[in-house]
Amino acid sequence: MASTKEKFVRRSISVRLIRHGESKNNQVYREAHRLYRGGQPDFDLEGWTKYVDEHRVADPGLSDVGEEQAVRLSNYLVPHLVNQAGEVRFVISPMRRTIETMLPTLTKMNADNEASFRTYINGFYFESEGCHTREKVEPGMNAEQISNILGEVQASYVGFQNGPEKGWYDYGTGPETRHESEQRAARFYVWMMEFLDEQLMEAETSEVDDIFDAGVTLPGEENDKCHDPFQPRARKRRTAVFCGHGDFMSLVLKRIVAGFGHSIEKKEVSHRAAFVHFNTGITQLEYFGKGRFLVMSSNQVPHLSDPSGECYMTGASLKDGWSYLMPSDTHLLDSEVDFAFSDEVQPHIAEQTEALRSLYLNSSASSESSPSQDELDTKLHKSNALTVVVKRGLQVVGCASLDEKTGRLSDVVVRPSARRSHVGRSLIDAVKNHAKESKNFEKIIVEPSTSESQAFFEKMGFELSSSTNNAERANDERYTSEIVRMECKL
Repeated sequence: MASTKEKFVRRSISVRLIRHGESKNNQVYREAHRLYRGGQPDFDLEGWTKYVDEHRVADPGLSDVGEEQAVRLSNYLVPHLVNQAGEVRFVISPMRRTIETMLPTLTKMNADNEASFRTYINGFYFESEGCHTREKVEPGMNAEQISNILGEVQASYVGFQNGPEKGWYDYGTGPETRHESEQRAARFYVWMMEFLDEQLMEAETSEVDDIFDAGVTLPGEENDKCHDPFQPRARKRRTAVFCGHGDFMSLVLKRIVAGFGHSIEKKEVSHRAAFVHFNTGITQLEYFGKGRFLVMSSNQVPHLSDPSGECYMTGASLKDGWSYLMPSDTHLLDSEVDFAFSDEVQPHIAEQTEALRSLYLNSSASSESSPSQDELDTKLHKSNALTVVVKRGLQVVGCASLDEKTGRLSDVVVRPSARRSHVGRSLIDAVKNHAKESKNFEKIIVEPSTSESQAFFEKMGFELSSSTNNAERANDERYTSEIVRMECKL
């Protein structure tokens, strides 16, 4: 927790990310999953594909269930916003299902004299893959067509690449690729931060009643129940509501949570982590400016719990296809080896290598206990130390330290689950190749601390050095307490 003496005022904007209600396409996929035994050993891919192609449309509206979800969302959202929000800024995808999802809310807000809101249709906040039917591109709706759906609700149109008079996907030449979706998510993330930062700057340059430090309790607010979404507030807060799509929201949330550096592992391949939302599921964030987000809650659906026992929660189970966002083992088993001087290792790599060493290195091999002379030399020549890592995407599965001056290889560790997939061999082969190219030393030296690690190095071409007594080799138990030196000549 921050010190109570801290003088900073932490102004923030309340943010909601909301997924659209169930679309008619969701209904199509669910029925195809049932009819053609999706996910089962006898899955009929040909039948599934044919059914989807015949029934799917490029830009569907809401299903009957989706329309009910939209009404229930408005019954929850409108009293919450009227009682607790100052100005509300809605940012909505240009796709029909998101507009139909928010329409009941916007219509009620428009009829309420106390409600203050603005509506933005963002032309690049659409779902991954764009707008197409059986690979045939469709332009999507333009501003006039969307305006006809909104009726009396006025909206601003931003992000339409060929202008609002053209459809939002008018520029498309085919279904959007995964890489293109990731690039667009980065673009929307930057736009989103700028959209919110501009509002926070208002509070610094002029009198704005609804942007303040909500962590401070003023006189008269002592009895406010923070978790009551309907209790009227004396101070109402600036609120931004983004209504979008399940997969694309996940791409944006990855950047909100982890930043740009860790949101993509492999081009054209889904990240190993994703966020799932029910139809009309709500994720609540606080935005403090300059890219600082606080995740308050995720995928909440308080409006879909029916007292009669009927449940309208859809769209967030594995049977809805979310497991297909997980990359296959084929992609995750692709390994690459990186070298970096110890003081140049990226923080997320350093964090993982330290964790691997802490978890899986034998304590007697740790540099923190009874260091050898070579280990002491390494500490004196830190600038010579290279960290070698084997990565699968952003995940480190093996690592080692190589002293560029002495050729000493230490702290070799591979995750147990990766030891039978040639990660150790990849690590050693990479070290050998690097040593041959650098020509800084003639042999690689290791000091295995267990009989198991000695056996591994023997397989990798290492031999006991002449300074190792043969008696040490005869007794396995002594490898845990006495130094055994092995060499591999280049």
